[in-house]
Amino acid sequence: MSLRNERIRKTLMKEIADIIQKELKDSRIHGVVSITDIEISHDNSFAKVYYSVFAAEEEKQTTINAITENTAKIRYEVGRRIRLRLTPELRFIPDNSLERGANVTALINKISKGEI
Repeated sequence: MSLRNERIRKTLMKEIADIIQKELKDSRIHGVVSITDIEISHDNSFAKVYYSVFAAEEEKQTTINAITENTAKIRYEVGRRIRLRLTPELRFIPDNSLERGANVTALINKISKGEI
């Protein structure tokens, strides 16, 4: 990945996280939404946005639905904030790796305490 694409990727991560936390006025978004990674195409026309949601299971699903339905608004706001020739098309993909890592850590702690 080129240095320019890496800078764009990091800027997108920061801006999308900020937009979801501060700009998106959707009552269905609960818990903490964290942008875990972004894969951007070589021509910057498409970006896969991986994110985690820390919330109760039913709230997690409504948050995922809300983010998916607000993709166009998020892309519009990204285009306003970042001056690129082409604002990338965004595809949001839920990422459970942080949650799985927390579960593994909790299991290790239980084993070390002799609870399992």
